[in-house]
Amino acid sequence: MRALISLSKLTRRLLPSLAVARAPLPPLRRCLHAEPPPPPHHAPPPVASRILQSELTPGAGADADAEQEQQPAPDPLLDEFLARFVAALRPTLAAAFPTHARHVLDEMLRLVAEAVLCRLTGVEPEDGGAVELSDDLSAAVWEVSAAVRDGMQRDRVRAELRGYLHCEEVKEMTRFASDVGIRGEMLRELRFKWAREKLEEVEFYRGLDDMRAQAEAAANPVALPPPRLAALPQRKGEIKFKIHGLDLSDPTWGEVVERAAEAEAHFVPQEAKPIEGKAKKAEEKLMAVDPRKGDPAPAMEEWKEELLPKRADWMALLERLKARNVELYLKVAEILLADESFGATIRDYSKLIDLHSKANHVEDAERILGKMKENGIAPDVVTSITLVHMYCKVGNLEQANQAFQFLKGEGFPPDMKLFTSMIRAHLKSGEPKQAENLLREMERSIKPTKELFMDVILAFAQRGMIDGAERVKTSMLLAGFQLTPELYTSLIEAYGRGGHVGQAYTLFEQMRSSGHEPDDRCVAGMMVAYMMKNQLDHALSFLLKLEKDGLKPGVKTNLVLLDWLSRLQLVQEAEQVVQKIRKAGEEPLEMHVFLADMYAKSQQEERTRKSLKILEEKKKLLKAYHFERIIAGLLEGGFTEEANKYFKMMKSHGFVPSPTIEIGVKASFGVRGGVHPTGRHRG
Repeated sequence: MRALISLSKLTRRLLPSLAVARAPLPPLRRCLHAEPPPPPHHAPPPVASRILQSELTPGAGADADAEQEQQPAPDPLLDEFLARFVAALRPTLAAAFPTHARHVLDEMLRLVAEAVLCRLTGVEPEDGGAVELSDDLSAAVWEVSAAVRDGMQRDRVRAELRGYLHCEEVKEMTRFASDVGIRGEMLRELRFKWAREKLEEVEFYRGLDDMRAQAEAAANPVALPPPRLAALPQRKGEIKFKIHGLDLSDPTWGEVVERAAEAEAHFVPQEAKPIEGKAKKAEEKLMAVDPRKGDPAPAMEEWKEELLPKRADWMALLERLKARNVELYLKVAEILLADESFGATIRDYSKLIDLHSKANHVEDAERILGKMKENGIAPDVVTSITLVHMYCKVGNLEQANQAFQFLKGEGFPPDMKLFTSMIRAHLKSGEPKQAENLLREMERSIKPTKELFMDVILAFAQRGMIDGAERVKTSMLLAGFQLTPELYTSLIEAYGRGGHVGQAYTLFEQMRSSGHEPDDRCVAGMMVAYMMKNQLDHALSFLLKLEKDGLKPGVKTNLVLLDWLSRLQLVQEAEQVVQKIRKAGEEPLEMHVFLADMYAKSQQEERTRKSLKILEEKKKLLKAYHFERIIAGLLEGGFTEEANKYFKMMKSHGFVPSPTIEIGVKASFGVRGGVHPTGRHRG
């Protein structure tokens, strides 16, 4: 700073004389880039500007021409040095003297540059006007000069090295190395080595030429004209433009490019080595291993000894294994987690855990997670998301909640998929209240879907928790979802199965008042509600009212009515309903199940066998509750042989009988007396 202050004092002493009047100075003896002087008809400004190339005055043209002829040939290296020096020193001066005008800073830079030029050439000006630099100022100037010199040397070496990389000699050696099998990183290193050797050879002979030129110059000294800088040196070809408001000529962008190049080295994958010879045979041996019976470790060791792989080679091998055999890929990838040459990262662990979780291999995923923790790698957000989905899928709510709370503790906001997995896992486990709490939490950041609302409502309704269903329904309406006919029907069915006739009928009337016409499925849901409460008279009144309004019961409604009448053993009324179903052109499987149950309980053997024969032909379509209904009716009617037959048929289909049915079959068939030839049990 003291150096800059001394220079400022010197400039202030010089400026008054320059501002009043200035005598014409001798013409510029060193013209940057060998540019001619400006036209003589322009008057010079009171202070030298950085854009002037000389200080000629009108009428001095002849003298300027004579002086110009005496000037030496331009030196590009010296011009470049001075231009860089001025560009490097200007920000320092501008920061030290922020109140100074631009022309003052230009004059200060010109004086310093003239002193540097005298020191470099060793020739003093004729008028002795060179500035005497103080010790502090000299130290600052030479520090900047050293940085400029190093930068020029570095740029020159880079430019020449780039040229020798593409010379014919280096290209020929590179082609030969490629032919003998050298590839990848090693080939690039050799190419740069040969280019550096070529550059060193050229620099050696260039140094000899310089020494010879210096000896000749010492033998024949030539008097050089005194240097004089009337204007600041200017660099030509410097980038000065902006894109979207960014000044790309700023040196900061050079640092950004260097940092980007360093970061790119970590992310750009390396080139894998070619698989040849013994390594190829070892890989074929590895590919032939059966992952369920064999051990791929010996083949992996053999492949490793032959190829000496790095991470890029292991990754290429895993891709080939995954394309051929996924199970073998998973096994090899798990073994590689402990290999030093592979260098496993947290992404390798999380990828394996994700693949095992998608395949429902929970034990394998937990084993990988255990190895991950043993190696001191804590699960991150990506791994925790995978664990939440996996544990929700298998119904392990404790582990799923633990991973879910970890995500929230890390500040990661759960997305739609995470909330959906957690809500449905709680619904699957019979916890609609916890699902509702998650739904409330979800509403703070994400709008739940209509399907999620309906799933929670139905879970509450099926368990008879009407208050919870009403709360979620209100939230759904506030969220902007309107009750569609499908939603009305689903709710009526849920309320019907729970025996909540009042709520089901209220929804039914709301549906009609909102302009939606109830379909057969919706009416059947209302009939189920009446059946659960055994209100046959109300049900019939309901059907008569619908018929007056022009709504006739369909197949599904008649099936519910048939089920109800068969349980009440109203055979004639049930048969009338059967005729209505057949007139519709359908004979559902449930119809024969209800008839077999009704006829067996009423001990109508012929009709029972007729229905059983039809059911035996469609036995592949029977479900577990169908078997339960048939066997219970046969046992109650005393058809123990047929009950035992359908009991065995049920087990052969993979269904597990309820304890009541199993005990009833064994008791009626094995404990009591013999069986009548017709199948009826003797009293």
